Amino acid sequence: MQPTTTRRASRALDEFARADVRPVIAPWLVARLLVGAGLALARYLFTQIGTGARPDPLRQGFLAWDASFYRDIAAHGYRAVGRSGLRFFPLVPMAARGLGPILGGNTGVALLIITNVAALIFAALLHRLVMRETNDPGIARRAVWFAMLLPPAMVLTLGYAESVFLALAVGMFLCLRTDRWGAAAALGLFAGVCRPIGILLVVPAAIETARGLRDSRTLDRCRRALAVAAPAVGTGIFLAWVGFTRDDWLLPFRVQQSPTLRGGFSDPITSVINAFGNLTGDRFGSGLHLAWAAVFVMLIVAVARRLPASYTAYAAAAVLLALTAHNHDSFERYGVATFPIVIGAAIVTNRRELETSALTLSAAAMVGYSTLVFLGRYVP
Repeated sequence: MQPTTTRRASRALDEFARADVRPVIAPWLVARLLVGAGLALARYLFTQIGTGARPDPLRQGFLAWDASFYRDIAAHGYRAVGRSGLRFFPLVPMAARGLGPILGGNTGVALLIITNVAALIFAALLHRLVMRETNDPGIARRAVWFAMLLPPAMVLTLGYAESVFLALAVGMFLCLRTDRWGAAAALGLFAGVCRPIGILLVVPAAIETARGLRDSRTLDRCRRALAVAAPAVGTGIFLAWVGFTRDDWLLPFRVQQSPTLRGGFSDPITSVINAFGNLTGDRFGSGLHLAWAAVFVMLIVAVARRLPASYTAYAAAAVLLALTAHNHDSFERYGVATFPIVIGAAIVTNRRELETSALTLSAAAMVGYSTLVFLGRYVP
């Protein structure tokens, strides 16, 4: 029995590598080349026309911005990053800490290996998921290219947690859509420990669980309930640890209310009105987040027309949550990290000329976006 199971697993892995991993290697590599080009361009520009001290992101490279926090947590624990560092959930730095000793204690390299391998896994799982839902190779191929090349996706090359979270989220959707509730629960649990927005996976899990619930048996209902609860349980584990060690279990969310971070909560309508005001004021760059919000809404509508309700509900919940922030820095990253949106981009670019134009523009914009990020002029 065991050899038979092993052979089946081997055949499944071979099929996955052939059908899903092989098609995503090219976009995965291209994205890393483009971000590397952005870093090289940023260094060249600063050498030619820069003044003053070298910007920290330029010096830190692929470990800039949030990646530096993940690296420090992996190397020295949360005491090394202070209260504000508690907004970074522990799964990715714990994994980097575990891999670090194999690499001579270099947790930065370990972090980059984990996040970039996770980005490849995410792309392959996304390809499989889109093929399952649409049976359209063109949409699956475009979804992967957009997932890799939309400018905010440059963080999938850095030491950020987004790539690991996306791999877990897409994997959970695959399990939910194929009634593998135990595996969905495990992936949801890890997603809840990976990113604060992991708890939003409760929404699609609840929708998928309701499908066929009336005809399911008691044991199956328990598994479904576990899949729904798992992301919240994962988040709760980290919050419980923070409460035990810092006497404030909501601290990871409270520190986000700093004006330099997410800021306080605002209703989305007020948030959009303020963004309009920024377009005509001295914060034009901040007002551009409104354009991204409009694009995301359009893509969510495309998702609603083509995919099951769980995809739409998840994407809408994530974008609405992002719009409740006073400070919309990193808004684009939050949107692109909500994977149904990139599927929406693949759906609306179904004409060859439109696909070519959109991907070419995305590639060029990724280089420019990366350059600004490494120069410290844009918050990814």
